Amino acid sequence: MHSITNYSKEVLTAVQYPLKVYYKEYLAGEYVADMIVNDKILLELKACSEINDHHEAQLVNYLKATTIELGLLLNFGERAQVKRKILMNKNK
Repeated sequence: MHSITNYSKEVLTAVQYPLKVYYKEYLAGEYVADMIVNDKILLELKACSEINDHHEAQLVNYLKATTIELGLLLNFGERAQVKRKILMNKNK
């Protein structure tokens, strides 16, 4: 876990962080997230020409399978793109 202090607020980030994965409220395994911020935001990082439906579905599935409800899909490809997904999660 990395810590960044910014304007008197602490922001905790974790890179390649293992998260518990649930299926029908049962622990099914682990997923390694690209980045987690304050245990509340899942960042899925891409470097491709364009974000597509598959990338968005992947992020939604990660949110469904974990206890996190907010996800950002960030593309650092030919042109920067950001997609935000919010999912009310039963696994909390």
